[in-house]
Amino acid sequence: MTYLLKDLVHYSNSKVNYDKLADYNYISTENMLPNFGGITKSSYVPKEGKSVSFNKGDILLSNIRPYFKKLYYAKFDGGCSNDVLCFKISDEKLVNGKYLYYALSTNRFIDYVVSTSKGTKMPRGDKNAIMQYTISIHDIKTQEHIVDIITWK
Repeated sequence: MTYLLKDLVHYSNSKVNYDKLADYNYISTENMLPNFGGITKSSYVPKEGKSVSFNKGDILLSNIRPYFKKLYYAKFDGGCSNDVLCFKISDEKLVNGKYLYYALSTNRFIDYVVSTSKGTKMPRGDKNAIMQYTISIHDIKTQEHIVDIITWK
């Protein structure tokens, strides 16, 4: 079936205090690697205020210069900068988080985000437009089978 992304995920609106964050669980656009390459330790962690929180299984997208293809499937809980969008699965009976991550790790998705971005020097993805992205997904059992095949070692 075909869905809009907004039917599968929502943006995180929860916050975490910066005193709960460190170089290993704070994610910004700087420590996300291009070409779906994952993350590295952060060289900067803010010392006060709050950050957008994310949980293991959330999908993080760098919203600045999306053509760098910085997308990450969270393997732990933490916080991220406001320039990182955090997708939370809305219904785990409808979509498997890892399956959706793999489905979004495509040039088709990135091209869509780039085409709907705003700005020229430092383009940013349009949060509303991103949620209008259409995606075809299989039933949950097929998704789980596909994830098992992709992640099999």
